[in-house]
Amino acid sequence: MKLYTKPGACSTAVHIVCEWAGKPYEFEVVDAATMKSPEFRAMNPVGAVPVITDGDFTLTQNAAIMAYIADGAPESGLFGDNGRQNRAEATRWLAYVNSDVHPAFKPIFGPSLFIDDDAQFDAVKARAIRRVQSIFELADQRLGEVEWLAGFRSAADAYLYITVRWANAMKIDLSALKHLQAFKARMDADPGVLKALGDEDLKVI
Repeated sequence: MKLYTKPGACSTAVHIVCEWAGKPYEFEVVDAATMKSPEFRAMNPVGAVPVITDGDFTLTQNAAIMAYIADGAPESGLFGDNGRQNRAEATRWLAYVNSDVHPAFKPIFGPSLFIDDDAQFDAVKARAIRRVQSIFELADQRLGEVEWLAGFRSAADAYLYITVRWANAMKIDLSALKHLQAFKARMDADPGVLKALGDEDLKVI
């Protein structure tokens, strides 16, 4: 299996999951120009990461890729005991990060996608920051009850970690969310996380 990833993007979460799965894999770090190339768009027409190839099978979309990796390594515990309820919990929290947390950053990264008046960009970003902080409160509450979002280490944790890194990079204040901060500290010290970050020439932030 081969992963195509862009440093610091949501694909870095997939890179972490590949490490946690413990199965052999390759990776290729790509940049914006590469993602616009005909060769890359043949794998993913929208020109985005992550993408994985596994033999003649190509898969896009973070949540689908992470589930595919977890299914291929049941002994890793990424779906807990692989029972129906454990899989549902892992999927529930992966959906939370994929559908709630990640999209909340889009007005911060690209306010021009939401409003034409550049004089209003700062206002759009400020409102989006408040929403990001609010959405993270659910994760903080959950992490006050359990060490991992699903109750066991799953792909949702890798994805959540990357979004917390985004918040730090954008100087979004999450200091009041003590359980989330403790979670990030645990992840910062995780061998699989550190390997994936190092592979993409990233540092703990």
